[in-house]
Amino acid sequence: MLVDEYSSIKELLDGKAVGREVVVRGWVYRARTSGGVLFLVLRDSTGIIQVAVKKDRVSDKAWKEAGACTRVESSASARGVVAEDKRAPGGFELQATDFTALHVAEVFPIAKDNSEEWLLDIRHLALRSRELTAVMKVKATVLEACREFFKKKGYWETTPPIIVSGACEGGSTLFSFDYFGKKAFLSQSAQLYLEALIFSLEKVYAITPSFRAEKSRTLRHLAEYWHVEGEEAYMNLEQLIEFEEEMVSFICQKVARDRFQELKLLGRNADELAAIKPPFHRMTYDEAIDFLRGKGMPVEWGDDFGADEEKALTAELKKPLFVTRFPKRVKAFYMKQDPEDERLVLNNDLLAPEGFGEIVGASQREDNNELLLTRLRADGQDPKAFEWYLDLRRFGSVPHSGFGMGVERVVRWLCKLEHIRDATPFPRVINRAYP
Repeated sequence: MLVDEYSSIKELLDGKAVGREVVVRGWVYRARTSGGVLFLVLRDSTGIIQVAVKKDRVSDKAWKEAGACTRVESSASARGVVAEDKRAPGGFELQATDFTALHVAEVFPIAKDNSEEWLLDIRHLALRSRELTAVMKVKATVLEACREFFKKKGYWETTPPIIVSGACEGGSTLFSFDYFGKKAFLSQSAQLYLEALIFSLEKVYAITPSFRAEKSRTLRHLAEYWHVEGEEAYMNLEQLIEFEEEMVSFICQKVARDRFQELKLLGRNADELAAIKPPFHRMTYDEAIDFLRGKGMPVEWGDDFGADEEKALTAELKKPLFVTRFPKRVKAFYMKQDPEDERLVLNNDLLAPEGFGEIVGASQREDNNELLLTRLRADGQDPKAFEWYLDLRRFGSVPHSGFGMGVERVVRWLCKLEHIRDATPFPRVINRAYP
């Protein structure tokens, strides 16, 4: 039987296939028996459909093979006629004329009462759930949307290194290892390398894994995550904010349109995402401090914001919020000093609504070499380790801006996930590197 003779299950659920004979293949999602009928719900990557196998309508061999496939996750193929049946999942069923067992599975170890840790131990099997399948499809669509948007804006996709010689965000959160007798690190961010690339390509982006050795046990931290980062020459902070608004809105529109069914399965109303359009909410750091104090939170000027503060700022919002112009002492050395207040930097944190927290960190970059050196020294960094980066300011420096967006944080928000670990297939957190 040729591959192109198989129909995807999704093709059978729009009503147009009723009365046609088709062949499907997949895995047993659940099974039950009723007298001389076996009801096997098959799933493939596109959906689920009930297959009704009646003993008096199939061969003895087909009946026997269907009976052997009542264990969850057995794989099979079925030939039959599509019929409407409102009692069946999706409203349609396949009335089998033939059935073939491809593999009879052992007893599947996942049950309703499994603990979260056990499910993480067998993540390679838990990934088959409809919920995690839906999340992975949303994530793929987010990445697709990013690439579409960057192309529309004239950006070049680039491939910066994962093995690096120095810190971007802070030395205490670096994973180090021996690199042919020298110390090297796993990248925290592609930003510094993207900055180098703007001097030839002007508009660049990268989608890469990033690694943070943060000993954090929170709902929104991963030790390994995927980073969408962009840099653009001649861009200022206001232009950067507008870019972020457009990009996040574009992602929301595409996910709402293309992943409507997956969002519904996950409990997210697609219309909520479709309504996310510019302009987003805005607030300066100073205004945010006043707001949080008004909520009775013990914050002081100069504090950075954590999960509790970000949740308080956005819990009642339906659109993302920009918080701009943070104190430079809590932000990275490469952020441009505010010319109107040297205590501040020209940056923004973009916070997802409904309390989901920061999804994008962005800033205009410091293009003055002397100010950059001053910041490096104030942070306790050795300027010699950044000699190549300082060269970018010595030879043709221009105003420029960029951002980093955490893919899993965006997916967590879009899918209304409780924990970020469910936004990636094999989560890497402080206590887990298996499977």
